[in-house]
Amino acid sequence: MMAAMGADTEHSGTEDADRSADRVAAESQHRAEVIAAQEQALHRARQAEHEKATVKIRTAIEKFRAAGIEPIPLRARPYTGSGTIRTALRGWYLKTDQSLGIDEDGRFYVLRVDGGILSRLRGATPEPSLAPLVVGRGARDGETFDIDELLQMRLEDPVRP
Repeated sequence: MMAAMGADTEHSGTEDADRSADRVAAESQHRAEVIAAQEQALHRARQAEHEKATVKIRTAIEKFRAAGIEPIPLRARPYTGSGTIRTALRGWYLKTDQSLGIDEDGRFYVLRVDGGILSRLRGATPEPSLAPLVVGRGARDGETFDIDELLQMRLEDPVRP
């Protein structure tokens, strides 16, 4: 009889372990699904913000042109080191430190690039970024601007090299 009880206990222990493993797997899958849903929602929110900001940027470009503020060649700064690097971009700087700009098509750029010797000789091609409604949010310097405010500042006081 003891042998039979021992077998039942072993069998029950195996079933408990299987149920526990199934529960852990289900919880893990549920967490992965929740994270994926949150990432998709964040992407959709960023895309919607970008679309709203791009409309504001394109409207500002029309105002810049109407005010006689023509686009200029934009230069980028290296991630490390000093100086600037030529780009093929033409547009307007948004900040006086020339770290942010918009091109003639209304694309938003963080004007930072690799500062290697080839970039310095050949120039660089920064990739456009998603345009934010609040520029500088989360940045280390703590300087944030609503895109409307920043565009109005540049209309009143354009940044020239």
